[in-house]
Amino acid sequence: MRFVTAERNHQIFVGVVNKKEEIINLALAEQAMKGSKTLPETLVECIAIGDQFIEEVQKIATWIETEKQSSSDYVYPLESVRLLAPIPRPSKNIFCVGKNYVEHAIELGSADDIPEHLMLFSKVPTTVIGHEARVLRHENVTNELDYEGELAVVIGKKGKGIRAEEALDYVFGYTIINDITARDLQQRHKQFLLGKSLDTSCPMGPWIVHKSLIPNPNRLHIETKVNGETRQKANTEQFIFPVETIISTISQGMTLEPGDIIATGTPAGVGKGMKPPRFLQSGDVVEITIEKIGTLRNSIGS
Repeated sequence: MRFVTAERNHQIFVGVVNKKEEIINLALAEQAMKGSKTLPETLVECIAIGDQFIEEVQKIATWIETEKQSSSDYVYPLESVRLLAPIPRPSKNIFCVGKNYVEHAIELGSADDIPEHLMLFSKVPTTVIGHEARVLRHENVTNELDYEGELAVVIGKKGKGIRAEEALDYVFGYTIINDITARDLQQRHKQFLLGKSLDTSCPMGPWIVHKSLIPNPNRLHIETKVNGETRQKANTEQFIFPVETIISTISQGMTLEPGDIIATGTPAGVGKGMKPPRFLQSGDVVEITIEKIGTLRNSIGS
């Protein structure tokens, strides 16, 4: 299942993508099926329901398919909606793992920069935008805007002190994040928050793929293109810290909650690491593709 937050005719709704690449408006489809609406209005609230949400979605999808229900009132062509970020406004900062690929750690430093322990920073909620949304260039703030294609984990249930061997049980699904970074701000302020938290600097999407479709997040091909040119190409099996370790480490002294988002780090090939560096400019198009998820695409504005 691929879950979306989308907008159509100025109405925002939670949806699921069906086998025909159409989007089912879950609230309206549920009402047509049962005569009432019980599902929450936001995807985070739906995720918090747990397995009951998945079961209800399966019932709706099965009803539409087996009863041959097809209504433009609640089933839409994909191209007729605007995809927002699956979680348009996270309830807390996005957790981000730094230097989780050996070659990326080296390209921005040296072999001495390969971390022994999880390196963590965050991006504020106001950074988030969706698929095909425009990233602000921020010319008045930075001259070194860079891209970072990353697999992101969406937490599905509350947990603290989670053991690594049980960590994937706390996952709802996976999406794609572009961890847009102002490298000059990052270097100037000697920490990551300002350089990582400019408005529009966290494109996310196009959807959240339920974990049932991705049994092993630590073996996914990831590729980033800028204007059609491949810049990053790797596999999450190259993680220094796998998803299970990331979740377990964060949760030891901090409660993870439904809807929390963890970006797992970017591979080598960022603009800062090229010789000479090649930073993003207005008009550039960045596409990040991750196996079993899809492609997140955004252009750089003014």
